Amino acid sequence: MELVGLEELRAARQRIAGVAVRTPLVPAPWAGDGERRLWLKPENLQPTGAFKTRGAYNRLAALSDEERARGVVAQSSGNHAQAVAYAAGLLGIKALIVMPDTSPAVKVEGTRSFGAEVLLVPPADRDTVPAELAERHGYVWVPPYDDRYIIAGQGTVGLEIAEDAPAELDTVLVPVSGGGLISGTAAALKLTRPGIRVVGVEPELAADAQASLRAGERLTWPVADTYRTIADGLRTPSVGELPFRHLTAYVDDIVTVTEDEIRATVALLARRGRLVAEPSGAVAPAAYFHRAAEIGGQAVAAVVSGGNIDPALLAELLAA
Repeated sequence: MELVGLEELRAARQRIAGVAVRTPLVPAPWAGDGERRLWLKPENLQPTGAFKTRGAYNRLAALSDEERARGVVAQSSGNHAQAVAYAAGLLGIKALIVMPDTSPAVKVEGTRSFGAEVLLVPPADRDTVPAELAERHGYVWVPPYDDRYIIAGQGTVGLEIAEDAPAELDTVLVPVSGGGLISGTAAALKLTRPGIRVVGVEPELAADAQASLRAGERLTWPVADTYRTIADGLRTPSVGELPFRHLTAYVDDIVTVTEDEIRATVALLARRGRLVAEPSGAVAPAAYFHRAAEIGGQAVAAVVSGGNIDPALLAELLAA
């Protein structure tokens, strides 16, 4: 199973041009401490509010006419769901999205607003029902992370960082769930700016990727454990097979942050950075603020992966 290469990453960039936003690398002078500097990559500015737009459109746009006619099925806690629904709508493809019944209402409503049919299931069934539906109805399954086209699409984040980063950039922080974003981003960076360290960030309550990287094998955490974190987009119990190969090849380390640190960073990004981030989108910046000794680096970029936060939760975190 070959790793995603530069040719695939560049093809993905061409395919998603005009659909996914080329987000800027924004300096955060308010976050400097005299020794370190921070830049933010605001993927919350994508049309669906998260980086997932990149991979979903890249996957669907590459389908054959016969595959498009069959329709697609996908599973997601919300951001991949909205991205697939959005891409399917643009391409005239029927989409059925399987979502955990614990998904934030804002994400369920967003998915339906893009024209997809939503099927709510218990969290433990989220990853098994799509395969059953694909077999029964002939849908094309669009996985959230364990797919070359998905990884290449997400990897356009890394291509943009490599092109926009100042020469002194030495570390990039990327959130980790199933591993699609960090796989593609790390591949893009290591193949174009090999001197940059790539560090993944997870909630400590859903740290299966860190455990896997350190053990040298894919480990699975119980759904009951990963669903404890407020970062609903990072509750995947294990990284995908292809993403794990990218992690072992390209990722320098994975660190974790606490629930309180995630909550505080959501509020900080809103107040100082003027960026609305969901908890999952705040974990990478949280590592900059709370794990300086572990991540190292003096010139750091952090991916704000999404901004689909329930308004009531945002109000609660801002009031804390």
